[in-house]
This record gives sequence, structure tokens and C-alpha cells, in this order.
Amino acid sequence: MLKATETTPAILLRKTKLSDTSLIIGWWTELHGKIRTVAKGARRPKSPFAGKLDLFFEADIQFIRGRKSDLHTLREVSVRNANEGVRRHLANVRMASYFVELIELVTEPEHAAPELFGLLRRAVGHLASKPASRRALLHFESELVLLLGIQGEDGCSPAVSIGRVYGRLPALRREALDAP
Repeated sequence: MLKATETTPAILLRKTKLSDTSLIIGWWTELHGKIRTVAKGARRPKSPFAGKLDLFFEADIQFIRGRKSDLHTLREVSVRNANEGVRRHLANVRMASYFVELIELVTEPEHAAPELFGLLRRAVGHLASKPASRRALLHFESELVLLLGIQGEDGCSPAVSIGRVYGRLPALRREALDAP
């Protein structure tokens, strides 16, 4: 019996070594929310995944759902946008990483939230073409609390609202705020 392949736009959030030849890839997807896939053979020099799996890449991915766990098998990656500009400046990498940590904090695995996918796509795209800034960070947090419906009624900042609801903010916020 053939297993069904699913396709979705995705942004690469995390890479973790699984074995000498394979990686676990964390994605934020438009259709399935936060998912994890195993990229078998991705660390081999002649892998079909070579050059296609880097942080903040936006891609169309094909995967087969795991039968017994939430770890799926990555079948194919077609890079839409490498967002190269993000990796040119450490401040941009820090800010994009903070945005990723926020998305991971406020979402559950495999819970679709296309509006949050759009927010992250726009934020990473912004950082690919412009320097990280305090204004960009505050705008992301503001949009996030609006989409989540958790903006404080007492006039508190979006960061305070996130901290109240989720118990904390990612520690990376301090470094991301150092942007001009």
C-alpha cells in the first residue's frame, strides 16, 4: 500500500543531527502548522537535499506522515526563497531566531495557523532585505498578539501580554532588542 504524500509551503525553523547521514528538520508550515520531518541521507555529499536545508529557507515540501509518531519522512524540498539576506548580519539572524522561538512558544505541534505562517514569512522576508531593527521586533510582537487575540486590555505592551499568557518570553529577545 502506497503512503500518501502531503505537500505544503514551509519555513525551515530548526535542524538537528539524527545520525551520521540524517537530520531532523523542524518546519513551520502553512497547512499543518509546526511539524518535524526526518531527512534521510541529507548529510551525504550527493544527497538530493544538498543545499536545500538551511535556516529560514522558504520551500515547498513533500512528506509522508509517520504512522506511529509525529516525526514524518521528508520526501522532497523545492526552495522558493533562500532568504539569504537574513544570514548576512548576525543581528538579522538573532531577530529571525527570536521570531521562530516566539512562534514555537505560542503554537502546538500540527495545529494549522495560516495567518501565523504569513506573519513569519513577511518577517523573515523583511529581514532578508533590511537590517534588524527594534521597530521590526515590536511590529512582529504587535501583530502576533493581535492574531492570537491576547492583546492586553490594560494597555500593556505585546511582550507583556505574551509573557502573561505563555509564562515567559524567549531569552533571545534581549539579544534581538540590541538591534538599532
